[in-house]
Amino acid sequence: MKTIVTGGAGFIGSHLVDRLVDDGHEVLAIDDMSSGRQANLSRSARLEEMNIADERIGEVVSKFRPDLVFHAAAQISVSLSAREPATDARTNILGTLNVLDAIRNTPGDPAKFVFVSTGGAMYGEPETLPAPETLPALPGSPYGASKRSIEVYLPVYERLFGIRHTTLRLANVYGPRQDPHGEAGVVAIFSRAMLADKQVNIFGDGMDERDYVYVGDVARALIMAAGSDGNGPYNVGTGRGTNVNDLFGMLAELCGYGTAANYGPPRSGDIGKISLDSAKIKRDMGWQPETELIDGLASTVAWFRDNES
Repeated sequence: MKTIVTGGAGFIGSHLVDRLVDDGHEVLAIDDMSSGRQANLSRSARLEEMNIADERIGEVVSKFRPDLVFHAAAQISVSLSAREPATDARTNILGTLNVLDAIRNTPGDPAKFVFVSTGGAMYGEPETLPAPETLPALPGSPYGASKRSIEVYLPVYERLFGIRHTTLRLANVYGPRQDPHGEAGVVAIFSRAMLADKQVNIFGDGMDERDYVYVGDVARALIMAAGSDGNGPYNVGTGRGTNVNDLFGMLAELCGYGTAANYGPPRSGDIGKISLDSAKIKRDMGWQPETELIDGLASTVAWFRDNES
């Protein structure tokens, strides 16, 4: 099939591109390279260097005429979204609508749209853990609100313009190629700092819990979503929360790191505990996580040791 992956040179997008190429699909990656890297992208995929808010997106999509569009491009910084909500909205809302409009204006049957949403920032501080999709969406940051906005738009675009869609709400994704320079990839940040024998900083008391899901498992879920008739949203996680202190300990052992962490004030917009119930996607698509946390962390550390040290 002819497939577009926005954010295709980025962390999640490049792993998805690898799987699509291996399965024999023709792949066009659209990425502005603000956080993507050429080295991430399969040589068998084409790259269009462009921001998703660019008005020329329509020309690119119409010329390629995709069967599938995976939308992984996003502004992912929670703290930036809190400081600059309009900046977040320009990318995550207006940029996404720009891609959807490009699909609806392309001749022929519109491409299926697979949307990468957030599970970690969608449910606020849920009373039920792991959180099922039946809980109300209560995003605590503009980033989460922007993702929720697109979830509301998608059924409208399907009803008015025939764009079929499936939404996946991802837990905290980690693995090789994750950007260690941002704020979202704590596994990457810790791994790189530890391998360089630098100080590791923890926000708050380190007891915040997140559901860490391996990027290879996420790419597999996205492929399954492309062939699904379900709209979702579907949670994609392990159902288990791991606190930052325990994560630090596991990574320190893998990296041979012996320095204590430095604790600072908590970040605005961060939630205390989140893990996702993925029973729905298992029931509808047969997906479940296959990578144990310690194994995924070992693979991630090995990659950073070989590529970033």
